[in-house]
Amino acid sequence: MDENKLKLTSSEIGSLWGEYVNGTAVDIVNRYMVSIIEDEQIKAVFEDAIKTFEKQKQQIVTFIKNEGFPVPIGFTESDLFKGKQRLFTDIFCLNYLHIMTLHGLLGHSTSLGVSVREDLRYFYDSCDNDGKRMYHQTIDLLLEKGSFQRDPLFYSANNPEYVSSQDFIDGFFGKGRMLAATEIISISFNLKKSIMAKTLSIAFSQVAQTKEVRKFLGHSEKVADQQIKSFSKILQTDNLPVPKSWETEVTTSTDSPFSDKLMLYHTGFLFQAAQAYHGAGLASAMRTDLVATYESTILQNLMLTKKWFNIMVQNKWLEQPPLAPNRKEIAKEI
Repeated sequence: MDENKLKLTSSEIGSLWGEYVNGTAVDIVNRYMVSIIEDEQIKAVFEDAIKTFEKQKQQIVTFIKNEGFPVPIGFTESDLFKGKQRLFTDIFCLNYLHIMTLHGLLGHSTSLGVSVREDLRYFYDSCDNDGKRMYHQTIDLLLEKGSFQRDPLFYSANNPEYVSSQDFIDGFFGKGRMLAATEIISISFNLKKSIMAKTLSIAFSQVAQTKEVRKFLGHSEKVADQQIKSFSKILQTDNLPVPKSWETEVTTSTDSPFSDKLMLYHTGFLFQAAQAYHGAGLASAMRTDLVATYESTILQNLMLTKKWFNIMVQNKWLEQPPLAPNRKEIAKEI
């Protein structure tokens, strides 16, 4: 059997659809950032990112068209207003690209995991390699610029140990315990992503053209800030450092470089994607206070994304993914 002649499954089509829509949204932001960046090293990394996605985008379009599905609208040059005032500093742009690269790596791995057809598997494999290259480039450059925030350091113990007390899971009562290294993985990562979401919400709220979108972005900023405080408190209680904020990397410009549709979608995407990371953090949490924090955070995001969904639908900005056939409706047509 020629694997490349197999029809794509619903999961494979869904992954291509998501890669296209999310990719075009980030690509528009990258295209704006490369136009304002002054540092030649940072600009070169963004130019590489734009060329890489253009190559991937063409292949995604080919896959979708060959299956007879319509190519998603996604985001285009019409969502980018060129020649606008600088909204971000160079360092924030580099941090943005790093965080979005992490999203891409997870997305490519997930897509690869649901792909069966050989050509699609090798495509996502190449996307993963592109993402790894970009990951190394962004970290190396952030380290060189002195702007990469490393996670808290631990001092090594003398010997491995077993859990010996119920206090291990108790974060509210009793003696409790210090955070485990396995828990800090998710805490640190979720903090950095919340800091990014808050910073973008601040920037986008400054330049949004409609009152409705500005109001939502103000709300998303508050939600992200609350989550930052919750996770930071847990680290600070154990005398561990907290990642610095990026609010000062946003200028005072009120000149919008993006459509409200793109800014609202991008904000919603960040909070929706965060649910996967919060879920992973919840699964690895073994202290009751940490479990409660993740549960509260997940609920906050659900409530926020519900408001986001309503605004997107009301404005006809939310593109519909391919749906399973409605057999009852088809039967009525006969």
